Amino acid sequence: MKAAVIYTPGGPEQLTVEDRPVPQAGIDQVLVKVMAFGLNRSELMTRKGYSPGVVFPRILGIECVGEIASDPSGKWLPGQQVAACMGGMGRDYDGSYAEYAVLPSSIIFPFTSKLSWDILGAIPEMFQTVYGSLHLALRIQKGQTLLIRGGTSSIGLLAIQLASHAGLSVIATSRSENKKQFLIDKGADAVLIDDGNLKAQVDEFYPARVDKVLELVGANTLKDSLSCAKPGGCVCMTGMLSEIWSIKDFAPMEYIPAAVNLTVYDTGQMKVEQDAFQSFILMVERGEIQLSMGGVFKLDQIVKAHELMDSDKASGKIVVTN
Repeated sequence: MKAAVIYTPGGPEQLTVEDRPVPQAGIDQVLVKVMAFGLNRSELMTRKGYSPGVVFPRILGIECVGEIASDPSGKWLPGQQVAACMGGMGRDYDGSYAEYAVLPSSIIFPFTSKLSWDILGAIPEMFQTVYGSLHLALRIQKGQTLLIRGGTSSIGLLAIQLASHAGLSVIATSRSENKKQFLIDKGADAVLIDDGNLKAQVDEFYPARVDKVLELVGANTLKDSLSCAKPGGCVCMTGMLSEIWSIKDFAPMEYIPAAVNLTVYDTGQMKVEQDAFQSFILMVERGEIQLSMGGVFKLDQIVKAHELMDSDKASGKIVVTN
């Protein structure tokens, strides 16, 4: 099989496509024929050597869609459509940047769909993250106001649609004035240009502040995001677009405004129900949700795909297909 392997942390050029034997599934494992996978910022971090405990060489990739190639337990049938994400993929063991992957049975999600593999490849981690952040962490309710910090990211773009679909008023942010109409077209009710001080703009346009905040930029903007939430409101830190995830000299009593809640969402700790995953796929099939695609590549173009992710110029999810 073909696999993209990284031997030494660094830039996109460290990814090398090579021939490897097709691995064999063991106890509580399945062999998946990988048809497509999305790229994620966490893989960029691992590629750079920022993920503690990752041993190189490694096949990266924290998500995939494909078909069951073999299952020693007999639970899954050959050819059955499945998705998988997290659970140590691409970190603790080899992940999805390959034509085949051996994965734990516990992270397998069966589904049925007539969507093309490139579209399906954009879904698993992106949907899990957005749905989990909005419904499990923030517990959004119809009529609330949601501020999405990092609205032009693939996670942000999907969050705009799911929150709007749920009846919320959505405010999205971008660092570029040129992206304002783009976010409005994607379903945002309002757009704020992020200059690092959103509190001043929220105080001006939303004096009562907002009910919920989805923080996708990182720890460097979290304090400002917390100041945008009203008492009783909630901020969920989900993303690290800035590649900053720690806070020096964190003093909770000074950092978190009174009566504002702070939470996180991590697909490695909490999974979305299988029924919600299938329901979302049906929404995409019916055209109720439009996935924003940032580019589709083949496995032998993995370096170019990572270069695009590094550039921050992709307006949507980057997908690699086999």
